[in-house]
Amino acid sequence: MLEFDYKLWIALAIGVWNIITFAMMKMDKTRAEKSKWRIREKTIFTSAFLLGAFGVLAGMKMFRHKTKHLSFKIGIPVIVVLNLISIYYLYKIL
Repeated sequence: MLEFDYKLWIALAIGVWNIITFAMMKMDKTRAEKSKWRIREKTIFTSAFLLGAFGVLAGMKMFRHKTKHLSFKIGIPVIVVLNLISIYYLYKIL
């Protein structure tokens, strides 16, 4: 009988979510350059906190977006650490 592998599906979901948060950073950067409607910083931080910090951090680095904001320079790496701790304990309880 096939066993449902929760850890694999959780890893896939986290991976997809981080691709989305990475794309969100690209979209916000493009909109900033064109002086169009932007994604709220609150939305970016919330997305990062909900296990999407790796994508946000990668987007910051790759697109050079939000890198001068102190709240992002400090906040996102802190959230990355919190994400790592959360993922560790999530996998430990499963």
